[in-house]
Amino acid sequence: MNKTIRVANLARVEGEGALKLKIKDGRVTEAKFSIFEAPRFFEGFLRGRRGDEAPDLTARICGICPVAYQMSSTHALEGILGLSVDGQLRELRRLLYCGEWIESHALHVYFLHAPDFLGYSSAIALAQDYPEIVKEGLALKKAGNDLVALLGGREIHPVNVRVGGFYRTPRVQELRALADQLQAALKIALKTVRWVAGFDFPDAAADYEFVALRHPEEYPLCQGRLVSSRGLDISAFEYEDHFAEEHVRHSTALQSHRIGAGRYLVGPMARFNLNFDRLTPLAQAVAREVGLTPDCRNPFQSIIVRSVELVFACEEALRIIQSYERPDRPCLTAPWRAGRGCAISEAPRGSLYHRYTLDEQGVILNARLVPPTSQNQKSVEDDLSRVAEANLHLDDDRLTLILEQAIRNYDPCISCSTHCLHFQIER
Repeated sequence: MNKTIRVANLARVEGEGALKLKIKDGRVTEAKFSIFEAPRFFEGFLRGRRGDEAPDLTARICGICPVAYQMSSTHALEGILGLSVDGQLRELRRLLYCGEWIESHALHVYFLHAPDFLGYSSAIALAQDYPEIVKEGLALKKAGNDLVALLGGREIHPVNVRVGGFYRTPRVQELRALADQLQAALKIALKTVRWVAGFDFPDAAADYEFVALRHPEEYPLCQGRLVSSRGLDISAFEYEDHFAEEHVRHSTALQSHRIGAGRYLVGPMARFNLNFDRLTPLAQAVAREVGLTPDCRNPFQSIIVRSVELVFACEEALRIIQSYERPDRPCLTAPWRAGRGCAISEAPRGSLYHRYTLDEQGVILNARLVPPTSQNQKSVEDDLSRVAEANLHLDDDRLTLILEQAIRNYDPCISCSTHCLHFQIER
């Protein structure tokens, strides 16, 4: 029997896409995670623009993780200029990144993913039965938004970040005013870990190659070497020697693969498994308390990992605020010059690679941006095949729901990589 199931749009993801699943004789013969959102040509229209425009232009790629684009672009360009941003300016960058992690993870955990586990179609429906839970999610997200607004100038597409630092740094009292809100957010984050750990998780563990930054002293945000669970250990400048993108007919986004090794996984689960020892003691303790260990390979449990990262981000933000001293100047400067710069930072959804080539006047000759969702596409398709084959006994409606949930495990930002989905299953 041949059967086709269509879902006009997959709810609770960012962007537009489609999935086609073919099943024959009890086997999945084809699983395609298609992205049909129109190409956005960011790499193309960066050519001919000044280097100092890149942080603001690339921030427009995503309304959820603009800070990640700003951090990858500024670090890459500062490498060309020979600038090393450290001290309080570097701490402020980590603080801004913490704000983005908090608001993005809170959005995903409470409003995009938790309804799947609790049998609700949306967070609005969830709020009717559990208003206090949704209110706590909103409070957690607001704490992140307020951090981004203070440091970035506004909550969406921040405008205060520049090559070398910031246009303006906050006064000590401005940051200290957020401390009570972040303390409350930390308490909510701890409750969140314990709450989501009680969800019912399908058995879907897989043998991923995890890829993430690793720093010798801290849980990675903006700096470190790119490592993997299978021995990769490279600098950002070596990225294109080990990773490649290819065009596939069913997607307007390029798909990444590790040269000679195939699919890999970036994001919270990769960071957690590769950097568990760099988490704060409290974040480690609450992870162990709920049975989450650094060999987690079930993508459905990524919601717990994101919640642990919420604990870390709140703690890290409080640490930076408590030790903050306003720097003498808001940024470092250097004359523009020709060169090639590369950098990787850890967006909420995973490693984000930027590469720029400048001429002598600091004009961008070419650029390459590799977002997390395009890197995870092959792993998404592999997960869909495995999850489908394990659940072929379900009727089509229930099978469709669990496959949609499998996609939401990745919190895909489809606009970055080019909603999901026009959904089609053929039996």
